[in-house]
Amino acid sequence: MVSPFDMEDDRIAREKRKARELRHSTWWRRKIAAGICYYCGRKFQPGELTMDHKIPLGRGGSSDKINIVPACKECNNKKKYQLPTEWDEYMQNLKLK
Repeated sequence: MVSPFDMEDDRIAREKRKARELRHSTWWRRKIAAGICYYCGRKFQPGELTMDHKIPLGRGGSSDKINIVPACKECNNKKKYQLPTEWDEYMQNLKLK
């Protein structure tokens, strides 16, 4: 019998494969060409941007184009497994300080 955890691990592995394929696509090259981080809006060299899932794979997200954005390494590392609403709240708290 296959456990739900194994099924989730398989789903995440499939989504990671899809993301690796997208990373080599024309769509992704166009996406990073502007060099703008989706989260902070700062400008970077395209090669400095990472691929981020707005809804993380571990929280049910997918590797569909609508869920993938370019992010600087700093934002990607800070965001980790947060959902968009959690990240928005985090960013708002930073602005208030």
